[in-house]
Amino acid sequence: QVQLVESGGGLVQAGDSLRLTCAASGRTFSTYTMGWFRQTPGKEREFVAWISGSGEITDYKDSVKGRFVISRDNAKNTLYLQIYSLKPEDTAIYYCAAGIYGSPWYRVSRKYDYWGQGTQVTVSS
Repeated sequence: QVQLVESGGGLVQAGDSLRLTCAASGRTFSTYTMGWFRQTPGKEREFVAWISGSGEITDYKDSVKGRFVISRDNAKNTLYLQIYSLKPEDTAIYYCAAGIYGSPWYRVSRKYDYWGQGTQVTVSS
């Protein structure tokens, strides 16, 4: 079993950068593929980014490519999401998730086994 705890969210201005962190418990972190999702009120949770267990393969929602960077440190059981040039439309609760699926299922939230509690990112214009 894996427990996930996100941190790093906050209130920022448009154009700022932010790094979200997801700390994972358990000894099997590297065996899980990891995803970042975000959710705004009244909308479904949407895929943002994904990384393979080794960290060698990544994928992103088209609209965030070039601004979001997902990475992981398996020695530290930690997942990251670096966000550059934040926009007001990036405002959401950001969740990390652990799963076992590769393409194309890693874009589907219900395919993940474990979720963190989320961290709020608010971008003011």
